[in-house]
Amino acid sequence: MKKPIVNKKPTIKRKSTTKKRTSSFSGKGWFYFLICVFIFVLLASAYHYRNNLAYYFSFKSRHDFRENAEAKRLSNLRNHQVLQKHDGKVVGFDVSEYQGDIDWTLVNKIEDTCPLGFVFIRASVGKDRVDKQFETNWTGAEKRNIIRGAYHYYRPNESSLEQADLFIKTVSLQKGDLPPVLDIEQLPNNQPLDSLKVGLRRWLKRVHQHYKVKPIIYTGERYYTNFLKAEFSDYPFWIANYNHNVVEIRENWMFWQFTEKASFSGIKGNVDLNIYNGTPKMLRYQTIN
Repeated sequence: MKKPIVNKKPTIKRKSTTKKRTSSFSGKGWFYFLICVFIFVLLASAYHYRNNLAYYFSFKSRHDFRENAEAKRLSNLRNHQVLQKHDGKVVGFDVSEYQGDIDWTLVNKIEDTCPLGFVFIRASVGKDRVDKQFETNWTGAEKRNIIRGAYHYYRPNESSLEQADLFIKTVSLQKGDLPPVLDIEQLPNNQPLDSLKVGLRRWLKRVHQHYKVKPIIYTGERYYTNFLKAEFSDYPFWIANYNHNVVEIRENWMFWQFTEKASFSGIKGNVDLNIYNGTPKMLRYQTIN
């Protein structure tokens, strides 16, 4: 019996699927890499000049810039009015590490006409922190022959006596310096106001005993009126009030901090300005002697 004839399919040669490896940075690779670098540089430049670009493309309107300029103009106008109304009284300022490095050789006058007669310098904060610029500022004021005073920023939730001891350890007052200052601006957490007042009394008493001079209390007007005025009237007060409607110092304020937006040579950025409620001779009488 004959075997049936089977048609054999022709053998098909398959092409190899293995591709030759090419360098990742050859040809198109280099092109995409350069595109990525260009985009990165473009975005970095856009971020750096974002304010100018925003202004150019009107994301920030001219009104915003005019508004800021107008606010600064009004602030300068009020400062000028306050200084004019207190001609004959002593103008001073206060500083801390937030003012950075101060060129004390340039610190002289405000508005080129009004001499700066005193400065309060932050010495310590709470129970464990000394102002980073205190020693430099303390020495700089002395060399500049400006009447100086030191203040402590009080933290209500920390030991009042430890805070007093830190201030005493940090500050060595001399003849001609202003009395020590207690800066109280915060309310306590998880404790009644009576406890706060006890702590303040302890700080004031410890510091008074050490320096043999009654300290000054610094605070805002509302804080003074609501919490301190009735029970601490036996102490002199340094009051902060930036209200544009208030242009004259109150009779019972020893010092008035009337702005936080002053500027003058020697200090970069804004500075607090203060007025002493008296003449230069009266201010010298208030110093340690």
